[in-house]
Formats: sequence, C-alpha cells, structure tokens
Amino acid sequence: MSQTPDFIYLSPPHMGGREQHYIQQAFEQNWITTAGANVNGFEQELAAYTGVSAVAALVSGTAALHLALLALGVAPGDEVFCSTFTFVASTNPIRYVGATPVLIDSEPTTWNLCPTALEDALRDRQKKGKLPKALMLVHLYGMPSRLQEIQEMTQRYGVPIIEDAAEALGSRYNGRLLGSFGKMGVFSFNGNKIITTSGGGALVSDDVELIEQARWLAMQAKDNLPHYHHTTMGYNYRMSNITAGIGRGQMEVLEERIQQKRKVFDTYRQLLEDVEELEWPLEPEGFHSNRWLTCVTIQKGCLLTPEALRLRLLAAHMESRPLWYPMHRQPLYRGCDYYGNHVSDDLFARGLCLPSGSNLTASDLERVADVVRKAFLG
Repeated sequence: MSQTPDFIYLSPPHMGGREQHYIQQAFEQNWITTAGANVNGFEQELAAYTGVSAVAALVSGTAALHLALLALGVAPGDEVFCSTFTFVASTNPIRYVGATPVLIDSEPTTWNLCPTALEDALRDRQKKGKLPKALMLVHLYGMPSRLQEIQEMTQRYGVPIIEDAAEALGSRYNGRLLGSFGKMGVFSFNGNKIITTSGGGALVSDDVELIEQARWLAMQAKDNLPHYHHTTMGYNYRMSNITAGIGRGQMEVLEERIQQKRKVFDTYRQLLEDVEELEWPLEPEGFHSNRWLTCVTIQKGCLLTPEALRLRLLAAHMESRPLWYPMHRQPLYRGCDYYGNHVSDDLFARGLCLPSGSNLTASDLERVADVVRKAFLG
C-alpha cells in the first residue's frame, strides 16, 4: 500500500512530550533492564489511577491475560467463557494454558457480551456438571459491558471475571473505572491504544497476592535462593524500564487523550448527521466510553457495504478497518461451543472503524467525513 505524507492512520501513537524525560532518566541511571524507577513508578501510577491495590507491568496485554489465567489456576481440561466479538488475543491465552474457550455472543447496544446468552451458557454448563473456571469479559472499543447483570450472574455461579479492558483504559461504568470490577483486569499499551508504551500491557487487581504471583511468573519464576532455582514454569513477560518510561509520560496525558478520542466520535457524528444510513453506538445511562475507536454500522438493506466504504477511504489515503471478525467464525476456533443469536455476525457484516487518532485535526476529520458522505450521498 503506497502512502502519501498526508495519509491518515486508524489510531497512531500520540506522544505527549514528557516521555523522553523518563527515558533519559533511565539512561542516566543505567537502568536498561526489566527493573528500575520507571517500572515501579508506572505500576504505582496505574494503580492510583484505576483505584486497584496492585499492578504488574508486562510486555503485552496478551501476556497479562495469560498470567491472569495461570494465577486463577486455569489448567488443561478446564473451560473459560469468552466474548466471541473480540481480537484473537482474548482467546489465544485460554489455549496457552490448555483450556477450552466457550464463546458468548454480543448484545446490540454495547456490542459486548450478552447477559442473556451468558445465562443460557451457564445454565447449560451447570446441567452438564462443568462450570467454567473464569469468564474473559471484553470491553470492546472502549465501551463498558453490562457489568451489573454480568457480575450478579457470575457471582451466583461462582465464576471469576477477568476483565479484558485492553481497549478500555479510562472508560467508566457508573463512575468506576474499568479493569477494577473483575478478579483481575488487563490493559494493553500497544502502539494503537489510547496510550502506548510502544508494546506493553498490565495486569491489575485488588488481590495483591495474585499480582505478586503473576509478577513472579513474569520473571521466569525464580525461587528465592541465591542461585537460579526453579520449581515452576516461568515466562519472560516483565516490562522494561525504558518502555515503562514511555508509559509514565503517557499517563500524564491520558485524560486529555480520552477527551480527544471522545471529541473525534462526537465530531464525526455531527459532520455526518445527514447520512441516515449510518448508525452510531451510543452510551446507555451510566456508561462512559473512552471511544478508543469511532465505529459505525451501516443500516440493513443499504447497497454500500463496509468493505466498499473502506476501499473508498483507502483510495483517499485514509486507513479504516472492519469490526472484529467473531471468534466462532475463525478457522482456529470454529469447533468451539458458541451461545447466542449471531448479533456479532451482523455487527461484523455492517460495521467499520473510522480513522480515530487523538491527534486528528478538524481538517482531517472533515476530510474523512467528506469521503464518507460522498460514498453514501454522491
């Protein structure tokens, strides 16, 4: 794909200016490793921001999901429920630990896990004598899930929640930040997320012992002896002091980035209010999304498809992306049990993520909106 200097990306990194300060400190102190003031500081700042007791800074959100499953004792032969409408990084760690994913459909308002489908799955699994060891609950595109109904249900059945809030740092449900509701929560700091460490993630929890166990596993599970002694399989998952420095600089502009992302959504909606074929995912009362990506669906029966619109945008040097292809449709997971009414299939068939960078200018947004409007209205 040839690109021009004015190419508009989907969600590029957006530096705040203070990242280099923390990186320079690491160089001056010669802490070029997976320990140091930036790693500790980043963990403390994330804990203070999200209101949790403890944080482990890791190399990716995927690594955090893997360690969360291990910390909860998920093992071969177990089942883990997971939202089907998600990125493959949500389901792959279930396979890493030898467990089997059971996929749950979306509901149409938030696009997240459907409480009705979840209850059907829990009842069915209970009848079969095998309840899941955990629920991997994804907050898609920054929109909170229906946490009250889901929490009440999982508590009744004794199933712990792992919040996959990879896309939802700064989003709130009834005023409380996501990532703090489940037994453990996960964030991603990939280059396209609302803040980035270039690559990275974090595992958060109010259970300090679980985080300490995860941090130990992330550092090769070295036993507390002078020599290298190992009784448990460990991993090389600890975030470096350099990348954590980027994260500390990014934390200083997180609230600004949330407001910028939300403004992108609001601006598109205003600019395209005359395009009746577009449907916008709105926030129910008590839901506050960081609007990581601005997504739309095209009304049923419209001749213009999301793929045709994506290609129109690409021809105008603008990157957009289809919504997530449901896991129960993926060849890798096609054999897994699935509960739902194919809401996620419909969303995939009609949806598109528009360019959503927090650094988009008013002119950029108008350029994108103009291409979209002409695609529908000519």
